[in-house]
Amino acid sequence: MTALADLLREWMPGQRWFGSKGREWAGISEEGFFLDRGEPVLSVHRVTVSYADGGSETYLVPLSWRDHAVEDLSAAFVGSVTNDGRESFAYDAMRDRDATTPWLIHLVNASTVGPMHFHPAGVAYIPEGLPGDIVSTEQSNTSLVYGQEAIFKLFRRLEPGLNPDVEIHDALRRTENEHIAPLLGHIEIDDPDPAEPPATVAMLQTFVPNASDGWRLATASVRDLYAEGDLHADEVGGDFAADSERLGAATASVHNDMAKVLPTEPADRDWYATVARQMGERLDAAIEIVPQLAEHADGIRRIYAAVAGSTEPVVRQRVHGDLHLGQVLRTATGWIVLDFEGEPARPLAARRELDSPLRDVAGMLRSFDYAARHMLVEQPDDPQRAYRAQEWAERNRAAYCTGYSNASGIDPCGGSPLLRAFEADKAVYECVYEARNRPHWLMIPLNSLSRLTGQD
Repeated sequence: MTALADLLREWMPGQRWFGSKGREWAGISEEGFFLDRGEPVLSVHRVTVSYADGGSETYLVPLSWRDHAVEDLSAAFVGSVTNDGRESFAYDAMRDRDATTPWLIHLVNASTVGPMHFHPAGVAYIPEGLPGDIVSTEQSNTSLVYGQEAIFKLFRRLEPGLNPDVEIHDALRRTENEHIAPLLGHIEIDDPDPAEPPATVAMLQTFVPNASDGWRLATASVRDLYAEGDLHADEVGGDFAADSERLGAATASVHNDMAKVLPTEPADRDWYATVARQMGERLDAAIEIVPQLAEHADGIRRIYAAVAGSTEPVVRQRVHGDLHLGQVLRTATGWIVLDFEGEPARPLAARRELDSPLRDVAGMLRSFDYAARHMLVEQPDDPQRAYRAQEWAERNRAAYCTGYSNASGIDPCGGSPLLRAFEADKAVYECVYEARNRPHWLMIPLNSLSRLTGQD
């Protein structure tokens, strides 16, 4: 193992974007190249981690190098290595502003540097020369904001093939859909195996300034409702229903345009059976992790069985794949939908499969439930708050469905067995997530499953 690989082995498990925390490592290897030899030097490393369970993952790690320690960058410090008697200090290059300018310079110039290829979209101004400021809230990726013009997203985990976020934004560019932020360019890196396609490293989009994310706005509305003890959801100044309706219309608009420029096909009986089987398998695996799910299992399986025998007409198409209130921004003129890469933990091929738009609708309906009920965690036995949470969730779920229906001509919430199954499947996923990360929030998806299965 090289000295750098040794440093990365210590440093990577503590990073938010590292997806296999707690998994036992069997080994690590890295290969890198210099992207820029200015001050600081910028190198890019492909780091492959192998695990004791036989799996492996490859991550992209850009590093900036300095010949002395920089106190202001202490939070980004990776470690130091000695070469020819000289000590070099490595930092997380995404947190070192002086190391963020080369990305856009190379993109403007459509450069090829080593195995990395830069592809500008050629449609708008790229703010070459500006430094980037890190977005601190991200989980699986790392993003930089360049002034008020552009946002750069680095995909940390590498898989061969075009990332759906780039693919879908590029396709939607032809529709001029007003609910997306235009793609300005993307970056790829060749796979070590020449038989495999390049992996998407990063993308650049137009930045949306002065925007508020949907989760913050929705939860502020819920807090307003809780503060007014004698008012209903439609009487509170912070009522969110009009925004929810517009969000439903925006979702339908994006779905409609995705169906115009990307493949579609009618669902057949085999697809329904496969969806139901996969949901059942995920439920079985989840019960092993969250034993409390067992009391809901029979009811959930009945919901899935209704899908297996469904004759509901569905046209499968590309979808968002991970839609929730944290993936949308409200601007002065409407809603913007972000992050079309799908659930990052799923394989790339699975995220590119055709699916029902109802999966996205179900994700947003689950998000309304979360927004309404996350404050109940603090007071789980308060029946008044529970009633008000239910009222807020129902009002905003209905408004979202109305907006979607008016924009598409399709009522997504009209008693569809598939929608109900997608909601249950998402709640099962949430149970596993909460059990592993926020056990005190587990009550939220469990209570939702009680309602979905008719136990509440």
